[in-house]
Amino acid sequence: MTRAPIYLTTPIYYVNDKPHVGHAYTSLATDMTARFKRLDGHEVHFLTGTDEHGQKVEKAARDAGEDPQAFTDRVSTSFRELARVMGFSNDDFIRTTEDRHKRACTALWERLVAKGEIYLGHYEGWYAVRDEAFYGPDELTERDGVKYAPSGAPVEWVREPSYFFRLGAWGERLLSFYEANPDFIAPPSRRNEVLSFVKSGLQDLSISRTSFTWGVKVPGDPAHVMYVWLDALTNYITALGYPDEGAPLWHFWPADVHFVGKDILRFHAIYWPAFLMAADLPPPKRVFAHGWWTIEGQKMSKSLGNAIDPVALIEEFGLDPLRYFLLREVPFGNDGDFARAALIARLNGELADQLGNLAQRTLTLMQRNCDAVLPEPGAPGDAEAALVAAGQGLVAQVRSLIDEQKFDQAIAAIFALVREANGYVTQTQPWALKKTDPARGVAVLRHLHDALRLAATLLQPVMPETMAKLLDQLGVPAEARAIAALAVPLPGGLPLPAPAPLFAKIQAG
Repeated sequence: MTRAPIYLTTPIYYVNDKPHVGHAYTSLATDMTARFKRLDGHEVHFLTGTDEHGQKVEKAARDAGEDPQAFTDRVSTSFRELARVMGFSNDDFIRTTEDRHKRACTALWERLVAKGEIYLGHYEGWYAVRDEAFYGPDELTERDGVKYAPSGAPVEWVREPSYFFRLGAWGERLLSFYEANPDFIAPPSRRNEVLSFVKSGLQDLSISRTSFTWGVKVPGDPAHVMYVWLDALTNYITALGYPDEGAPLWHFWPADVHFVGKDILRFHAIYWPAFLMAADLPPPKRVFAHGWWTIEGQKMSKSLGNAIDPVALIEEFGLDPLRYFLLREVPFGNDGDFARAALIARLNGELADQLGNLAQRTLTLMQRNCDAVLPEPGAPGDAEAALVAAGQGLVAQVRSLIDEQKFDQAIAAIFALVREANGYVTQTQPWALKKTDPARGVAVLRHLHDALRLAATLLQPVMPETMAKLLDQLGVPAEARAIAALAVPLPGGLPLPAPAPLFAKIQAG
């Protein structure tokens, strides 16, 4: 069966500082989804990259004493390196300073002009440099004579010539689109926020600036640079070859999921579909806005000085254990507070004690009792009923949960099988069966092997390196590690390499 192509994107990350674990989290969720979809037989395109224009970047470069292009070249490299260190499987890494992106932005602008969606005027309003966004007076708070945006960024009054996008005309059409596509915004709490904002009335959107120069020039009027969000959002179609809708990758559009942080939902769920529909292009299928990782209740940020370096965590705990914890600990969409104690408890309790111990016990016994060769599959009996039940329908369950971005629940479902398998070991005591009923003992080990194979196959997107080692130890050939291959039992006689520990327990403190 031919499965539909899948297009998954991270936000493109702003290059005003080095990446932290919050950046890694968004990309990790995208990576897990991409890896699962590939295992499930889909053609996948996974995009990440960096957002390199705007007043904030221009200021950061000036503060660093660098030319903006040199500054973005340097900082963008740190995000590319993060993708490498975290083991992300992205197919492309886009930078908004690339020529292909400038061509796409220019083409989209010109199409919007041709459709009558852009006009020249003047803008007056409250602008947050940090957010690269304008805010209405009713959205602001004031402390000590300074006005702040909902994000906490200070705002300043701006008046300058500007091109506008006729966003105000798109309110009813957006509401109709949301109604016809109830899964477009997720999770549901975020959808409610967007609906409320649009129903309150949309104003035309300023989409150019003249007070700085670091950006994509407006075609025909180079005194203006494009609003950084119009520039940034276009990256998703740039990477597929826009404006060439016959390009080899264009069949991936519309995107299946844009993964974003909750602070940039408005841009993706309101502005972006309006831009696209105004240009007669289909909007994405879903925008999923996840929560923030916090430290002692505060969002990680450069300004607070509390950001956690993911590279340091990898050096201390290992890559796959970190990937596992970030995906397992908090429901995707909720905020989560980062705590070392919680990380250590997950790694010791679930990875080392449950999965690692199950694999070590099973494979060690198979070395001794099965001559290091996989036994033939056999029909399960009454003693295997609970183990079989834990595995039945697991693939479909995990597939559905990942499609709903319920990553923690998908992992929990797999670990329910692992727990059942550990209980089955305790119940059957295969080490004792070696003396009392050798044939039964071998059959028990084969059932455990099948359960481990199922769990390891489904956990590959979460912990790719460690699950590759486990599948090696299980003797699973490379061509039998896709999800479809689970429908075919492995033949007996496959050699089983000597087992090695998968996870080391960590001492707290």
